[in-house]
Amino acid sequence: MAVKIRLKRMGAKKRPCYRLVVADARSPRDGRFIEAVGFYDPLTNPATVRVDADRVQHWMRDGARPSDGARVLLERAGILPRTVRVPATSPTVPAEPVAAAAPAEPPPAEATPADTAADAVEAEPAPAES
Repeated sequence: MAVKIRLKRMGAKKRPCYRLVVADARSPRDGRFIEAVGFYDPLTNPATVRVDADRVQHWMRDGARPSDGARVLLERAGILPRTVRVPATSPTVPAEPVAAAAPAEPPPAEATPADTAADAVEAEPAPAES
């Protein structure tokens, strides 16, 4: 049996609060669960997160895996170490080859005084050190 730690939506319409529950992966989101291990209220300022860390650790030792939302809450609560997520590259979009460098275009004929002053500062050679 695959066990998940996930959020169960509670509360009224447009006033959500969530329970952090341990449930069979096949049961519906708001359906049957094995044990409630925490609570999350996003509407308070700051958001309220209460988690029974011992029970979460117990279930994770027994093979339960947190959902993405539950993982974020457990990381905020300090129960799980923070993970660095690397965005996946799209395999359907091929990478564009690097083209040869094109010659730089000359500066526009009409330059404003601010542009020429900035160019002059950039163009000054560095003093030679002896």
